[in-house]
Amino acid sequence: MDSEKQRSRGIYLLPNLFTTAGLFAGFYAIVAAIRGDFESAAIAIFIAMIMDGLDGRIARMTNTQSDFGAEYDSLADMVSFGLAPALVIFLWALLDMGKFGWMVAFIYAACGALRLARFNTQIGIEDKRYFQGLPSPAAAACLAGWVWAGTSNGVDPALMTAIAMPLTFACGILMVSTVRYHSFKDLDLHGKVPFVVMLILVLVFALIASDPPLVLFGGFMIYALSGPVLTLIKIRQHRTERQQDK
Repeated sequence: MDSEKQRSRGIYLLPNLFTTAGLFAGFYAIVAAIRGDFESAAIAIFIAMIMDGLDGRIARMTNTQSDFGAEYDSLADMVSFGLAPALVIFLWALLDMGKFGWMVAFIYAACGALRLARFNTQIGIEDKRYFQGLPSPAAAACLAGWVWAGTSNGVDPALMTAIAMPLTFACGILMVSTVRYHSFKDLDLHGKVPFVVMLILVLVFALIASDPPLVLFGGFMIYALSGPVLTLIKIRQHRTERQQDK
């Protein structure tokens, strides 16, 4: 009986180790941005994304899911995909905008917290094929991608702010919206695939390697826009069907 109590009080090391690595990457992004090293800050956010994608999968593969792990992962996500992107984009492009700049950054951070809180309350009841609202890692990738692309390509400061301002606000609003996004959780990674799929994956990796900042920024922007576009298409289809029924 005592051994069972001791086991229940413990935590699983392996998945929480990856969660801690993601939290460290998010914290490092903030530190790097304060130092003015925005390229490293953006890369750290992408590393946090990788760690966030691994911890849950490893927990499921090793059957080490726990309530502690879920709560810890959510808190780490708030730092890595809520606070870190907001502070990085603020220090990089919104600082000169004064109160309006930090207010937009705060709106993004607050929407990130609301997004994570809503996600936690919907665990077990939502359709696993879709996310309700833009996932916080994807929103963070849009901001980090723009910071990385702008820094590595020497973008004009005026253009930096002109894009960063609406981008930050839009990503925040999309996170708390009811727009549906594909989760890709229904992909069968254990089954066999045609040879052409592997060829496409090779081409995708080659494309990313050609210019990581621009390709990653473009890819995540396409994903962010896919939700509203698909929603508008479905609304139009419903209207057409109603007119045909009449």
